[in-house]
Amino acid sequence: MSLTKAPKAKNPAELDWSNLGFTYMNLPYRYRAYWRDGEWRDTGLTEEATITINEGSTCLHYGQEVFEGLKAYRCKDGSINLFRPDQNAQRMQNSCERLMMPKVPTEMFINALKEVVKANEEYIPPYGTGATLYLRPYIVGVGGNIGVHPAEEYIFSIFAMPVGNYFKGGLTPTNFVASEYDRAAHKGTGASKVGGNYAASLFPGQLAHDAGFSDCIYLDPINHKKIEEVGSANFFGITKDGKFVTPKSPSILPSVTKFSLLYLAEHNFGMETEQGDIYIDQLDHFAEAGACGTAAVISPIGGFQYGDNFHVFYSETEVGPVTRKLYDELIGIQFGDIEAPKNWIEKV
Repeated sequence: MSLTKAPKAKNPAELDWSNLGFTYMNLPYRYRAYWRDGEWRDTGLTEEATITINEGSTCLHYGQEVFEGLKAYRCKDGSINLFRPDQNAQRMQNSCERLMMPKVPTEMFINALKEVVKANEEYIPPYGTGATLYLRPYIVGVGGNIGVHPAEEYIFSIFAMPVGNYFKGGLTPTNFVASEYDRAAHKGTGASKVGGNYAASLFPGQLAHDAGFSDCIYLDPINHKKIEEVGSANFFGITKDGKFVTPKSPSILPSVTKFSLLYLAEHNFGMETEQGDIYIDQLDHFAEAGACGTAAVISPIGGFQYGDNFHVFYSETEVGPVTRKLYDELIGIQFGDIEAPKNWIEKV
């Protein structure tokens, strides 16, 4: 018996760009490279959406795989933007170092992204729809292995798909619940973008969905007293005196979106910023809160359920003014409507 192959994506003319959601599509082209004998061998673009690997591959048994997520944006003038891809390249290199995998050089990473975007350009959503072309680079350890040690061979690939909002409703406040489960340990792989972190989040995430929440909020794994992450996104809060605060912890994934918002809050809006502790018993210090990341961009947090306590930040139905301002600034830069800080935009 063979597994059913994913059907090819619809013709772009048949897609409803304003109602895409966040789902996989089998686009015509993806990029592949193979690590053998100590070097990357670039094989370029392929139309094959499946990979064939040995049953002993370390990615299957020992979780030796890393991935990234970023987007391509169609601008008003028809050009195409990549947003800070060098930062995604650096984060993937850091993840590879943690899992003892070969690093993809930044230039190779960005050039491969551009190849995939250009080859699938007809699937980049039109300007004004709010949709984007999501790019998923990944590296997996492969080959005939069985001992617990790094693989000798690896596959690096990038595929793409047009996407809409990650959370239903887009920039609309939704409610979240504190999880009793831990996403990652403080000296584990939480700061690396590896599949195991996300596998661990599936069950608590489903519990949150079943209880009527958008997702769960993970607390620090030592004492469960401080906010760390919101599902697969980073947390930020706006204090009542206008400070932008985000948690700092060795188990939090360093979000490109979060660091971009920290920069914009300080340099474009003159706000004080801080990376520090956010205690769950001090939520009344915050006027607004949200989750941020490449997929979600910004998802305002309306309310937060912790035990028997339910805390509402700005509103369960309205977006806070600072959150709205930051969101508009960020997507304005990404879509080319607002001048970007130096080196933030890479044209395709």
